[in-house]
Amino acid sequence: MTLPKIGFIGLGLMGAAMVGRLQDKGYALSVLGNRDRTGIEAALARGATEAATARDLAEASDIIMLCMGTSDHVEGRMRGADGVLAGLGAGKVVVDFGTSLPSSTKELGTETAATGAVYLDAPLGRTPSHAKDGLLNIMAAGDRPTYDRIKPVLDDLGENVFHLGPLGSGHTIKLINNFFAMTTANAMSEAFAMADAAGIPRQGLYDVMSAGPLKSGMMDFVRAYAVDGDATQLAFAIKNGAKDVGYYRRMAEDLGAATIMSACADTAMQAALDDGRGEAMVPEMVDFFADRFKG
Repeated sequence: MTLPKIGFIGLGLMGAAMVGRLQDKGYALSVLGNRDRTGIEAALARGATEAATARDLAEASDIIMLCMGTSDHVEGRMRGADGVLAGLGAGKVVVDFGTSLPSSTKELGTETAATGAVYLDAPLGRTPSHAKDGLLNIMAAGDRPTYDRIKPVLDDLGENVFHLGPLGSGHTIKLINNFFAMTTANAMSEAFAMADAAGIPRQGLYDVMSAGPLKSGMMDFVRAYAVDGDATQLAFAIKNGAKDVGYYRRMAEDLGAATIMSACADTAMQAALDDGRGEAMVPEMVDFFADRFKG
């Protein structure tokens, strides 16, 4: 059985790991360059082809995959004379692996359908190290027959691959997930900083909290930095967490749902950005709160 030709846009840490995995599995890839060429050069060294434009990449590919930081980035690559949409046609599939606004996803889905192609959203869970070994969680949504057709490809990338409903459902669930994650991480970060202010050892606080129903993976990620100084257990930048919480709030506004809980994480992370901490990892919000409590 002939493998579909893949076009991949967005070779950051996650995208580059995914491309490496696809190459391990024997797929022919076209890739699109960007300012940081580390991932591009690694892919080219293993036989990938570099496309001149997103349109050229789409024309040469059966499945076009995007792994980008924001909805604006995705829209920028999709639209325009040299965008993905200009190179689409019947039978082609576009998959957005990033964390995007559901409203943007649905608009791009309509524009993609007008070309005869199909647009799926498929945001990711887990890390680049999981991507390297094909162990991602993939939250796919959109046209079910198209999903079924490309699922063997998704299975090569993910350990847990879900179909979650109509287009936009994947991005909706991912934003709810990340809102909850960032709210929990910020609450735990403040708890450790409050323990400092009260003269309570951080490890002692953790021992008590983790002995009950509050124990979670997120608690352990934050504890790894707060107690051991290891921020790599949750290698997710504050700027990215802030973006996702902001997208969650925009989604809630679009739905006419007055979110209350997201305001806390949004306020904290925006203040951390204003304080120049955007490149720090989310567990380092402990330092933000500790410094704030010191006055």
